[in-house]
Formats: sequence, structure tokens, C-alpha cells
Amino acid sequence: MGEISESEQENLVSVACQAADLARDITLSYFRQPSLIAENKDESGYDPVTLADKQAELAIRTLLKDKRPNDAILGEEYGETPGTSGLTWVLDPIDGTRGFVSGTPTWGTLISVRDADGPLMGLIDQPYIGERFLGGFGFSELRRGGQVSALSVRPTAALNKAILLSTFPEIGTSTEREIFEKLSNEVQLTRYGMDCYGYALLAAGTVDLVVEAGLNAYDIQAPIAVIQAAGGIVTDWHGNPAHEGGRALAASCTAIHRAALEVLSKIEPAQN
Repeated sequence: MGEISESEQENLVSVACQAADLARDITLSYFRQPSLIAENKDESGYDPVTLADKQAELAIRTLLKDKRPNDAILGEEYGETPGTSGLTWVLDPIDGTRGFVSGTPTWGTLISVRDADGPLMGLIDQPYIGERFLGGFGFSELRRGGQVSALSVRPTAALNKAILLSTFPEIGTSTEREIFEKLSNEVQLTRYGMDCYGYALLAAGTVDLVVEAGLNAYDIQAPIAVIQAAGGIVTDWHGNPAHEGGRALAASCTAIHRAALEVLSKIEPAQN
């Protein structure tokens, strides 16, 4: 599609924020409540989904049908809805449902807009803390408590001084975990179980790396937009685009990205 006008960009950001507001109200009505019930979507493991996931996505879809009827939608809970505009909204109403059902504030709502080439704009919203990380169309910012501050990654140059976040060993194959642990052994500090909030912290300049595997497109496209707008880099473990999910390496700067790739790229490329 052609270049998106400034007014269209403003509209997309406005609608994304309206959608995140709707999801906030719904998810917070369930979070840390004794009545919260999670269903398991994975017969061989544990992949929880709650009514909050489903209701939040339905609310966003209803809003988009009204505000952006020509755009396509890809959502975790209700799949694909075709469109004609060349733009697709990519939705994960609760990224980190394990954290959500555990009461930890590391989950978030992921909303992004993409074209055929990849994410254009996205947000990571953490309702309980009240933080919204946005990026795309030439801006990156954190909105919290009525205040707005710029997002910017930090330029840590040495891998042995880096902070690494991940959901390993919760996700990924045994081979992926083995390669990840080699990288973990080379950094200064590794922290686990951060869900999408890890990507937000990278964009905010407090950590240097986020490494994941087993992702879907709706898990990574909003983080890609936010991190890239803040000056960071997101690829797969071989330096290729990670828009469609799979393995992801998010880095604060070129030097850290290159150093991490030297370790992670030793794994065989994923089969499509």
C-alpha cells in the first residue's frame, strides 16, 4: 500500500489506544479475582485461556469493526478476519496468561498494525501498573499516570555487561533451550518469566536483550514496533525478520545484537 498520511497515522494510534482502554477495563475486572477460571488449550501441556482473553478480544474487534471496517484482523483467540485496506490489526488480548492467572503484573495487551512488509505501529499495555508503551510512525513513548516520556534503548556494548530477559525454560524445544543457556552463561544477569513486559523494559532502556522461541505473529509484532521505534533491533536467531513469530532476538543496539547472534545462530534454521 502507499504512504500513510499523518492524519491516518494519528487515527490508527487513537484507535489502538481506545482498544487498549477497552481491554484494560475487562482484564482488570478479572485480574487477581478469586473467581478467575482458566481453561487449558493444550492437551499435552498447559496453555491457559480465560474469559478475560476472549472478552477483551471481542471488545477490540467490535471497536475495529466500527472505527476501521476495511482493515483486516489477526487475533489469538478468534483468528483472521479479512480486509481490503492493506492494513491488519494484530491482537493478543492477554500476552502472558500464565502470569495473569498467577497474579503477576508481567502480562499485557498487545495491539499492532501491520502492512505487507511488517509492523508499522504497536503498543504494549500493562493495565495493573498503568503503563502503556507505544512506538511507530516516528515516535516512541511511555504513557503513565497522565505523564508522557520518551522511550530509548540503552547502548550497552559488551555482552558480559548485558541483562537478558526470557520466558525460557517455559517455552522452546530442548535444543533451543540448550543454545539459549549458552547465551545466558555469557551475560551479566538473566531474569525469567517476564512475558511481554520484558520487551517493554528493553524499549525503556533498563535491559539489553530479550530472547524467545515458539512465538506466534501476535506475540511479537507489537514488541517489534515498540522496540524498533525506541532504537532497538528485533530479528530471529539468524538475523532475519521475526514478524511471523518463531524464534526472536530483541537487542538494544547493534553490538549486543551481533554478539548474541554469534551464539544463537549456531542452531539450525527453523523449518517452515
